[in-house]
Amino acid sequence: MTLPLTLSSEVAEATANGGAIVALESTIITHGMPWPQNLETARSVEATVRSAGAVPATIAVLNGRLHVGLEGDQLEQLAQAKDVAKVSRADLAVCMASGGNGATTVAATMIAAQLAGIHVFATGGIGGVHKGAETTFDISADLQELAQTPVTVVAAGAKAILDIPKTLEVLETLGVPVISVGQDNMPAFWSRDAGLRAPLRMDDAAAIAAAHRMRVALGLPGGQLVANPIPVPAEIAADTLAPIIAQAQAEAEAQGVAAKAVTPFLLKRIFELTDGSSLVANIALVLNNARLAAAIAREITASG
Repeated sequence: MTLPLTLSSEVAEATANGGAIVALESTIITHGMPWPQNLETARSVEATVRSAGAVPATIAVLNGRLHVGLEGDQLEQLAQAKDVAKVSRADLAVCMASGGNGATTVAATMIAAQLAGIHVFATGGIGGVHKGAETTFDISADLQELAQTPVTVVAAGAKAILDIPKTLEVLETLGVPVISVGQDNMPAFWSRDAGLRAPLRMDDAAAIAAAHRMRVALGLPGGQLVANPIPVPAEIAADTLAPIIAQAQAEAEAQGVAAKAVTPFLLKRIFELTDGSSLVANIALVLNNARLAAAIAREITASG
């Protein structure tokens, strides 16, 4: 069958000309931020990628078609849409086959990026092992995707609501390189330091791009997780966040929130409990990741 995949005009031109492209997820638009900040942030992230010398490719499923890159009107429609599915590896095909609308998680965005020949993807934070996973078995599909899909993912580490030590253990078991940028410790999404030593450290886009190319040359499956610390002015200290995250998690458990609904619930409550400062930090880290991803994409493209 013919794959129902559409490239935006901008992405199609960059693909034809061998230009640098950065994939962007869409769940941050539909499930991660409120209107109108979601649209403003999506546009800012795309503009940041362009200003850094690459082409943005925001990915989503619209009426059953997998769109790699959204036109301006499509981005605005998605930002205001209701009841958009949150799609990962398990349900991407069903969403497309049924003609649905879906926002792509890290895992689904990686799949789409690989299909479109895109090597680099910028996001906020990856999913991982949820706290209490030894009882709930709640582990994001993002981790398995990193182990099998050859895309370099630039994030501010794993989301701070997660069990970061267990997330790192799973990534190690799966053979996923976890590279902290410019510091020895792992960042923790809204905070620069998770209090954990990073498995690997690299300090610039050229080195990260070289590692990406070497994995391809070795025939190794999977991608890389590039953990890019949030800029200092936007950081929220981990000690400040810890009791807020604990309260949000306790509320989620009390209300029976589970599965895919957990992360959006927690992010919304943390936004409320921090009087919006978590959203300000989230926007800053996403823009920071977009800049680095564009630089990595340019290095990969320049090397052929």
